[in-house]
Amino acid sequence: MSHKLSVGDVAPDFSLQNSADETITLSDFRGKKTIVYFYPKASTPGCTKQACDFRDNLSSLTAEGYSVIGISPDAQQAIQKFEDKESLNFPLLSDADHTVAEAYGAWGEKKNYGKTYVGLIRSTIVLDEEGKVTLAQYNVRATGHVAKLRRDLGIDS
Repeated sequence: MSHKLSVGDVAPDFSLQNSADETITLSDFRGKKTIVYFYPKASTPGCTKQACDFRDNLSSLTAEGYSVIGISPDAQQAIQKFEDKESLNFPLLSDADHTVAEAYGAWGEKKNYGKTYVGLIRSTIVLDEEGKVTLAQYNVRATGHVAKLRRDLGIDS
């Protein structure tokens, strides 16, 4: 099982591909507060709701100095289709082998309909300008998560 990150931890750096096959690294975001969120599967109802909530709140998040990055185990083609269909305005990255999710504690045991399996745990990690964790939330709910995150970050509605 992966180890969950805690406040004060330095977030593991990563290099992942976006839908345009460009390499995006966490170090690209140094100097900015960054919200890294992990979602299980593009174009599913919960993940669509969460991504659209980030899309719809992006201007208020960026006004407070935050960048947003979404990471899933989806292939780049699925991410591209998701971005296009939902007009997403922040980078989505492919972590097909779930190495980054594991490093962030977002890959592990889950239960669904009485079955236990290993998969992506819907998680949000907030980093300061130096890449240190200021907030780590695991097993978050897709619906209402961005509103709760805004409250937790002290961002007025």
